Amino acid sequence: MLVLAVVAIVGPQVTSADPNAIDVTSRFRGPSAIHPLGTDDLGRDTLARIVYGSRTSLVIAFLATLMGTLGGHAIGLLSGFVGGWLDALIMRIDDLFFAIPTLLVAIGIVALFGASAQTTILALGIAYIPFYARLVRGAVVGVRSRMYVDASRVVGSSGLRLISTDIMPGVTPVALVQSTALLGYALVDEASLGFLGLGVQPPDASWGAMINAGRQFVFQAPWLTVIPGVAVIVAVFAINLVGDGLRDALDPRLAQRAGG
Repeated sequence: MLVLAVVAIVGPQVTSADPNAIDVTSRFRGPSAIHPLGTDDLGRDTLARIVYGSRTSLVIAFLATLMGTLGGHAIGLLSGFVGGWLDALIMRIDDLFFAIPTLLVAIGIVALFGASAQTTILALGIAYIPFYARLVRGAVVGVRSRMYVDASRVVGSSGLRLISTDIMPGVTPVALVQSTALLGYALVDEASLGFLGLGVQPPDASWGAMINAGRQFVFQAPWLTVIPGVAVIVAVFAINLVGDGLRDALDPRLAQRAGG
């Protein structure tokens, strides 16, 4: 995961090739010293496009996850803490969104505002809010009934203080782990939108768009689909491992079992 982040940040230093430079005389060149990962149907360097595509795909996935996390966190905290009719109303609206697949919600938003990197972030962020709101709401409901929260309420703590000092510490570990898992989903969904032509638009590179562009040449130049596909798999696998590590580190019950 650290390697992927570094590559995304310092992309121009990894390769000097221009990811959008067209050279029709070098179409479908296999891996070589000049082009370590070959070239595509327009003679563009695949390594350069993978590197620049990593920046695009990871940034979109991160910002969409951040948007879904913050929005869902706020809604989940409000719903779980206030309860009553407001909680019921928010959860029923949440149920409506759950009836529609996440990717379909994102496709609908992209269809309204047009395909671009900004629209992809907005679409995925909005699509993730209901999932995260339900998760946080459930965690808040579980924490707010604990004795230390009741004790704090009895001594006169305000609602804001209850949320910030008593409820949030119990919710944050669960939220952090799920945010990491959501980042993996966001990366796959971004690649899916790019594959459908609804994500980042040419000539800019993204892993999903590269898979889509290379699928018609899968037998002639298999590296055009295999390499960005492997990049997506490795990135999601790394993110999931980080999420598992955070879960083990932040869950005291798992630590106690390991110690036992």
